[in-house]
Amino acid sequence: MKAKLEKITPRDEDFSQWYTDVCLAAKLISYSHTKGSVIICPYGYAIWENIQKILDSEFKKLGHENVQMPMFIPESLLNIEKEHVEGFAPEVAWVTHGGNEKLEERLCVRPTSEVLFCDYYKDLIHSYRDLPKLYNQWCTIVRWEKTTRPFLRSREILWQEGHTMHATKEEAEKETLQMLKVYENFQRNVLALPVIVGLKTEKEKFAGAEKTYTVEAMMYDGVALQNGTSHYFGDHFAKAFDITFLDKDNQLKTPYQTSWGVTTRMIGATIMTHGDDHGLVLPPKIAPIKTIFIPIGNDENVMKTINDIAKNLEDNTYQIDTSDKTPGFKFAEAEVKGIPVRVEVGLKDLGNNEVTIVRRDTLEKIKVPVSLASKKIEELLETIQKDMYQKAYERRNTMLYEAKTYDEFKNIAQNKPGFIKINWCGETECEEKIKEDTGLKSRCIIEEEDADGKCIVCQKEGKKKIYFGKQY
Repeated sequence: MKAKLEKITPRDEDFSQWYTDVCLAAKLISYSHTKGSVIICPYGYAIWENIQKILDSEFKKLGHENVQMPMFIPESLLNIEKEHVEGFAPEVAWVTHGGNEKLEERLCVRPTSEVLFCDYYKDLIHSYRDLPKLYNQWCTIVRWEKTTRPFLRSREILWQEGHTMHATKEEAEKETLQMLKVYENFQRNVLALPVIVGLKTEKEKFAGAEKTYTVEAMMYDGVALQNGTSHYFGDHFAKAFDITFLDKDNQLKTPYQTSWGVTTRMIGATIMTHGDDHGLVLPPKIAPIKTIFIPIGNDENVMKTINDIAKNLEDNTYQIDTSDKTPGFKFAEAEVKGIPVRVEVGLKDLGNNEVTIVRRDTLEKIKVPVSLASKKIEELLETIQKDMYQKAYERRNTMLYEAKTYDEFKNIAQNKPGFIKINWCGETECEEKIKEDTGLKSRCIIEEEDADGKCIVCQKEGKKKIYFGKQY
């Protein structure tokens, strides 16, 4: 039976279907009988493992330790911080029975773990010597989403969540911004995503937080994806849980808290920013396989050449496809999987002492002398990483707009995909009116930019620049 690749809908014909087709064709996910959740297949999970490996190393460099909290939260514990529980109530999944017996108290399947960490910190923190507490966990959470999409929205979510406690407000605020920067650098330098970072509005901030900072990515179609958040909680949770410590001045004080997290949504962002009609296009730094060698013909000299080139690579994240599929199928499969560099080795090229190297991002074919192939592959991996960021950056910039009047804003919102920057008074009423009139939601406040005119909605004095856009 002849091998066959999944058909991919053209990206510009139906972007939503294209995305699903790519996830399936690249064997990133598979659907299961568990409604609202997907199976993350080995290749998809390998991408997540690379994300974990890189980020986990960054967290540990900054002094964070990994822990594991329970999956279940007693209802009474969840209810201690009212604002927090109200924000999550519509998405909470409840366990009501253990076996055949009804539980005395319902258990929430964790949607996030602030209350679990606070309950732990209460018994752990007594003195200034116990601070700071810098913890992180890699786990799953459950949020009962009505509409789901692979990697973007699911009822069961793979993520990491950092939770820290500090002796002073200044230390906690510094931690919040430090972790935001870790996320920004990772997404720019590893995922090649030209993200925008800023502050969420009061309406859009995390339930229970004083401030929420966000990493906003723009997809190929101009739609926003919130790709990571870092929250400053102040001492709200600590007071609610009666967490105190004896400070250096012998005074009893309340610590300050942060939390920060990212999910497999970053995989979705990578697909939707870089992918094309052939499938995935993966940045080399995150690709499970950076180079694939495809022998053309079954010849000892071909295999010897491949092995010689491969053993001279500094990065040994490569694969040699020795399957019995046709070369054409192997080429197409490598493209669907987004493998950054493909090396084709056949007797015809070897007759000229050459191999053919193909860039996945541009599909450009390059003839290279065998003796220079290893070096060329390594150079190309660096070049592809930089070029992918630049391409995404330039495309994103073509979809950034600034509106000086409300009519101009509505016209752009109706006719052009992307983010729209405006002067804003800071009032929730104007934010809600924009959403009601156009369907666009606030993405982030640009803290470093003060308004240079009146709010375009109410004509009151503008306070800040803010981006609006459609979101996934």
